[in-house]
Amino acid sequence: MDLTILSKVNEWLQGNYDEATKNTIKKIQSENEQELTESFYKNLEFGTGGLRGIMGVGTNRMNKYTVGMATQGFSNYLKKVYGNKEIKVAIGHDSRNNSRFFAETTANVFAANGIKVFLFEALRPTPELSFAIRHLGCQGGVVCTASHNPKEYNGYKAYWNDGSQLVPPHDKNVIKEVEAIKSVDDVKWSGSESNITIMGKEMDDAYMKMVKELSIYPDVIAKQHDLKIVYTPIHGTGIMLVPETLKRFGFTNVTIVEEQATPDGNFPTVVYPNPEEQEAMSIGLKKAIALDADILCGTDPDSDRVGIGIKNHKGEWVLMNGNQTLVLAFAYIIEARKSKGIAKPNDMVISTIVSTDMALDVARKNDVNAYSVLTGFKWIASMIRDKEQQENYIVGGEESFGLMIGQGTRDKDAVSAVALLCEMAAYEKEQGRSLFEKLIDLYIQYGFYYESLVSITKKGMNGQKEIADMMEGYRSNPPKEINGSKVVQLLDYEKQIGKDFENGNEWKIDLPKSNVLQFITADGSKISARPSGTEPKIKFYFSVKTELKSKEEYDIKFVELENKIKGIIKSMNL
Repeated sequence: MDLTILSKVNEWLQGNYDEATKNTIKKIQSENEQELTESFYKNLEFGTGGLRGIMGVGTNRMNKYTVGMATQGFSNYLKKVYGNKEIKVAIGHDSRNNSRFFAETTANVFAANGIKVFLFEALRPTPELSFAIRHLGCQGGVVCTASHNPKEYNGYKAYWNDGSQLVPPHDKNVIKEVEAIKSVDDVKWSGSESNITIMGKEMDDAYMKMVKELSIYPDVIAKQHDLKIVYTPIHGTGIMLVPETLKRFGFTNVTIVEEQATPDGNFPTVVYPNPEEQEAMSIGLKKAIALDADILCGTDPDSDRVGIGIKNHKGEWVLMNGNQTLVLAFAYIIEARKSKGIAKPNDMVISTIVSTDMALDVARKNDVNAYSVLTGFKWIASMIRDKEQQENYIVGGEESFGLMIGQGTRDKDAVSAVALLCEMAAYEKEQGRSLFEKLIDLYIQYGFYYESLVSITKKGMNGQKEIADMMEGYRSNPPKEINGSKVVQLLDYEKQIGKDFENGNEWKIDLPKSNVLQFITADGSKISARPSGTEPKIKFYFSVKTELKSKEEYDIKFVELENKIKGIIKSMNL
């Protein structure tokens, strides 16, 4: 075994770590050297979003010690920024194994550092944590979750005083403080537990009141109150608030998918507890078909992502992708605000660079300011912060099944998204059509955009290097053409440079650096390559478009666009 790794192992065996941890290390040492190497070959990185990793012993795993050291570093930074002022943080967690333990560990360390802690009494959706930070005037917060990752994972997301995840300069500064914690002996593990206040129903009610105020057509819901809704929390936190929120909106015919209703960190009915995955939504889909429902909604373990299923123009059940849901939500909120007379001249919407351009086109053609930011809702929150004195944020979202509606939270919120998507379905039903028929109408009006995604996983010690090599290859030797169409523009967000190969022009991209490449082809296709910030994956996003003149053309045009994306994937050898 590498001597550096062995040194780390011995440090844990000889240091102030509990006996259970030491015994586990000895067991792995005798049985599985490869696992021991994976557990200690590096420190679990506190990235710009916090921690995320496999649970277990070791420096490269999510455990009491990595969580405690991260919290000590975060505490130190908060105290540097706020000095002698009172510092308050809110802490939440999801249904994952050990999430409560990690949340309590986090609370204890903050409290021991003299910081006032508001800890949820039990699991709660991540967006409620974001809301609580804003509602209580906290300086920071933490939620223990690994979002939609498999059951082996957990994570630690750090938040700032506006309820958003950390952005510059705070993200890098917190990382420095966390990296400065060299030993578990540097951590204040306990003491001053009186600094911890437990939150429960009162915060739930405040949050759901905020969500209810997002409703634009309560009168339509009153008429369509018996809309048939099927909802699955996929063993996560959504069960705590989504059914009650739908009830408060006025919906009376909500069926919960019982097989997935109980919070369970083992996620027994799915491989990936992610509404992006058809398999995760399959039980709900069967229920929706059996009941002849109007809409199926599913949320991930921490209830920040939402997936929906609806009947298409042929009456067949289909699952919407994140871009389709994004377009429907943007169009509904923009059109409804206009119709109700509550639209403001300075309304704005925000999406991300790898999401469909259609959502922003819908906004701009309705004279609504529209912006595109880097991937992640922290960048949407950052844009809101930059413009909140001049412009009125109404909705934001991205292709990865996330929406953030209104001003109450600063992170993606599947609780409010489910409620508004059901309101949208009720509104369209009142008009005598389905959400899918509304989507086709939008395609006719704004252009038929279609998107797809390929995600490639590279695990283990060499995974990150393989991904880095792929990106370097595309960056240093970009393709001249893709699927027979000439590449006319290259956007390099790492170098913050855009290039037009037709006229040789270059321009600066006015966004923070990010390891993303985009290729724009002569036929209007957009291909984006982006390594994941939280998983050992590289993602390729494809967007193609065409004109749609009538509903009757839809099926033919859809096949054309689908084949075009297949051609792009083949030409890039993905």
